[in-house]
Amino acid sequence: MTFNCLPPTIVFQEVPNEISLCFSITGCQVGCKGCHSTELWNKNFGQTLTNTNLLHWINKYQGLISTVLFMGGEWQQHCLIEKLIIAKHLGLKTCLYTGKNTVDDEIKQHLTYAKVGKWDPQRGGLNTPGTNQKFIELATGNSLNHLFIKQGIQHVAA
Repeated sequence: MTFNCLPPTIVFQEVPNEISLCFSITGCQVGCKGCHSTELWNKNFGQTLTNTNLLHWINKYQGLISTVLFMGGEWQQHCLIEKLIIAKHLGLKTCLYTGKNTVDDEIKQHLTYAKVGKWDPQRGGLNTPGTNQKFIELATGNSLNHLFIKQGIQHVAA
């Protein structure tokens, strides 16, 4: 099984106070009801993300990004860990978004941040106070959900 992804993007809100190079990994096995990215369920979709390709993208944006973010990929633990090690070695923070409720310890030790929890349309995402999802700074174990919630806005889950 190859470690495929969509073309990477630069994102500004998925990791608070960071500019992230985001790789959306295909082959997701969680299958959240109401998923906004069902194309990521197909393991054959996208292009293979090799270590060389990862380095190309990091070098292209070096000095502009502070974090490498993976949307999924935990189902290919070895490949994901390789990529996380490369990013950390280059002085970048790392983040994983997963629909699972926990992150395996083998992966967690290479992460700065993790977003855990399945999308629940009744409870909303990280910008909703009643969400089941958690955005965690792993060094401290602290939830950073409060950084996603805009003050003075009424929150209603979809």
